[in-house]
Amino acid sequence: MRDGEWRFTAMASPCLLHLAGRRKVDLPAAAAASIAEVNRIERKFSRYREDSVVGFINRSAGNKEGVEVDAETASLLDYAATGFAQSQGLFDITSGVYRRAWDFSVPGLPDPERLEACRKRVGWDRVRWQRPRLVLPIGGMEIDFGGFGKEYAADRVVAVCKSRGVKRGYVNLGGDVAVIGPGRDGEAWRVGIQHPRRTNAAFAHIDLAGGAIATSGDYERYFELDGKRYCHILNPLTGWPVQSYRSISVVAELCIVAGTLASTAMLRGPTQPDWLESTGAPYLTMDGKGSLGGTLGYV
Repeated sequence: MRDGEWRFTAMASPCLLHLAGRRKVDLPAAAAASIAEVNRIERKFSRYREDSVVGFINRSAGNKEGVEVDAETASLLDYAATGFAQSQGLFDITSGVYRRAWDFSVPGLPDPERLEACRKRVGWDRVRWQRPRLVLPIGGMEIDFGGFGKEYAADRVVAVCKSRGVKRGYVNLGGDVAVIGPGRDGEAWRVGIQHPRRTNAAFAHIDLAGGAIATSGDYERYFELDGKRYCHILNPLTGWPVQSYRSISVVAELCIVAGTLASTAMLRGPTQPDWLESTGAPYLTMDGKGSLGGTLGYV
């Protein structure tokens, strides 16, 4: 048995791929294919790229004919539609337009008129989606896969590695971790959860032998004003940042599901404990006062 690690940057995040296997398995080739897959997904779905599918879709906003999309994009749109319905409108891939009102690089609340203008362009229920055609009926509307792009890429890395005979290892894309398979003798991998108030420090560790864990928190992009933290996680119904929890981590079989549950729980705020309990997914929270809760075992 041999191990190898590959560090790279993708989706504006530090990434780590740890693979283990017997000599007959070409770990470097599997790693190269995995990293290439992450880069492909970023190129294809980044809202920052003019040549991405998302860029193509967003430029069509206001065109009543809309655009046709490929099968992979259609599957992700189907997933987004399901997430919207199951979250009562909180998981909404059209909410990225709020960044036109918020600037988290400097302290300052948004102009109310600009925020209202954005709100009129938010709402998956305004979108017309009939596979394979998508219509953004209002000029200035956008979609953004940033809410699940890293998690989808992590799941794809697992699939690529398994297709190449890799049975042990994990991938960490900016703190979202998907396990390919357990370590030697079936032991779990120890995963740290980023402390939302301390740089490069974990506030808890969990043992994961399979599945995935994803975290949503208020510490990636934010500013503080008059003793309050305003973060980039915005309620699509109001356009205002969440403030009830500092961090929520969820474990699920697929990373994309774990990420969706974590993001939705952050958006639900005070009502999230009962909701997450109802999903049956193990979870760990840190509330606004720094207290921990949840059902996920940790050390």
